[in-house]
Formats: sequence, structure tokens, C-alpha cells
Amino acid sequence: MLKSFADVLDIYNGKNQKQVEDIDGVYPIYGSGGIMGYANDYICPESTVIIGRKGSINKPIYVTSPLWNVDTAFGLVAKKDILNPKYLYYFCEYFDFERLNTTVTIPSLTKANLLKIRIKVPELNVQANIVERLDKVKYIIQKCQEELKLLDNLIKSRFVEMFGDPISNPFSWSKVPLDECLESIENGKSFVCNSLPRAGGYPAILKLSAVTYGVYKPEENKEIIDENDFVESAEVHDGDLLFTRKNTPELVGMAAYVASTSPKLMMPDLIFRLNTKNNCNKIFLWKLINHDLFRKEIQNIASGSAKSMSNISKERLGKLSIYLPPIELQNQFAAFVHQVDKLKLAG
Repeated sequence: MLKSFADVLDIYNGKNQKQVEDIDGVYPIYGSGGIMGYANDYICPESTVIIGRKGSINKPIYVTSPLWNVDTAFGLVAKKDILNPKYLYYFCEYFDFERLNTTVTIPSLTKANLLKIRIKVPELNVQANIVERLDKVKYIIQKCQEELKLLDNLIKSRFVEMFGDPISNPFSWSKVPLDECLESIENGKSFVCNSLPRAGGYPAILKLSAVTYGVYKPEENKEIIDENDFVESAEVHDGDLLFTRKNTPELVGMAAYVASTSPKLMMPDLIFRLNTKNNCNKIFLWKLINHDLFRKEIQNIASGSAKSMSNISKERLGKLSIYLPPIELQNQFAAFVHQVDKLKLAG
């Protein structure tokens, strides 16, 4: 049976944490990104689903203990005689809250829109069975993610082993502006789109989330309204290096290498394509841009306040200073990354 959120849960508004924050507090203070501190008071009871009101609106968090939620996060509390709280969490984890976003800058949700969401509500024993099965699947996924994390850390360690710290440059590699490594920086395009991903091979534009976390995710796309609006020059191809020119201050300037992609997916105007010269391997540049030791350099060339979307211009990106090891060494590193990626697929 389909029911609205208004029928099956209560929404608790968050409040500013400054009035209750206490280093010795017993209740966690949650924002949309996780724990932000501790307090001696709480707003939401145990078994609450936290969902961002602004910012990370597509990343629900399930909290088993009472908590204080900040003013940029809602607390969704299931009516337990109707809805299993963990069942609500799994629904939220797979629901695309971005379709409810009506802003053009920082993604936002309203209480009114949340209450209109409809959820399938079977009998409680059926919900419990679904939760048990999904818990098992989630455990397996977590173990796989731990393995992938270890492989990612292996790549980061190998990068520093081969090239040294990109800031201190212990091997004294040549330092050059990024412009000397690039043939061009290509812009994406802006389109009127549907809110849902494309069906089949219909033309679509990538969402920013397709690149945001440093791994190319072609499934993160929005179908364009008119297929005749497809722009061939904005199409993404195998071997592309994509760069987020606009994002939150923490995530701006992340890059993703396109090992393979399906046709008729286009870059949005928030993403650049970096076309490298023969002196720079794209995989080397990809891993340099995203490396923890280099992220501050990327963030420093972004403009915009801490409360708004940051932006990186072509001019500033071109002037970014990077070290440039010999291309033969870069190619050896790229081959190593390919081998690790094969292990990921095999796992």
C-alpha cells in the first residue's frame, strides 16, 4: 500500500548547535555529512533518519541513538506502529531526493515536499524481512568497499613512492604551469533536462555527481528534453579526463578519468575536459589532481565564498603549478593503475 511521508513519519527540524555544543556531551550532533560534535540535549529520538535540508540531500544517515540535528538537516522519525525505521532508511537511501530540488545553486529540500513523498508500506513483518535481507547485502557491499579503499590507498602510496610529495617535490622534478601540459580545456554545455536518468541510448547530460568523487559514474545523468539538442562536441569519450570547475569548496576541482563510457552522454557546463599534451599522461594528472596531498593547491585557485559554490576559471587552472616527472615514469604509473583497476573488477 502506498502512503505519503505525512502519514507514516514525523519530521523534526534541526537547530543551531552552538547553544548546546559540549565537548563532554553524550548526544551526537548530526549534520548531513555526519557527526559534527556532541551535546547534553537532543531533538530526535533513537532510530532517526537524517537527511540534508541543504547541500548533501541524497545521503541519508541512520542513527540508532537520540541526537541533535543542525539547522541544515531534517530528522525523519518513523511512526513505529506503521513503519520500520530501518525500512524507511533503506527507502531514503535509494530515493532520488535531488528530483525535489528547486534551486540552481546549493541543493535544498523543503518539509512540504518531503511530506508529499509516497512510500510502499507492507505489513511490519514483511518490512522486517526486507530490512534483514538488505542488512546482509549492505554488509557485503561494505566489505567490498573496504577492499576498494585499500586498493585506492595502494595507488596513492605508489604515486608518492614514484613521484614524491607533490608539494615538497623531493625528487626536484620540473615545475610547470598546467597550461604547458594541456592542448586545450573544453567547456561543457547547458541544457534543459528532465529530472530522471535517460532510458536506453537517448541523449543525456552528466550530473555533477558523475565526476564529483573522482570516479566516473555515467549512470549519474539527466535525459535532455529534445534529442535534436544533442551537441557532438560536448559528448564524453573513452580516455577523457573530466574536471569539476564548480562545486562546494571541499569538492571543487575533482577529476575523473573515463576508462569507458556509452554514447551520447554530454558534459554539463560545470565540467571541463582536459586534453593533455604528449608530456603529460592523463592518468598521472588525474591522480595528482585528486591526491590528498595536492587538494589544497586545487582549492586555492577557486573563487567564491565558503557559503556558496566555488568556481575555477580556465585562466586560473592553466596557471596551476604542478611537478612534471618524465613521461616514461608517468606511463609506468598509469600501467600500475590499470593493473589495480583490473583487481577491482575481479573483486
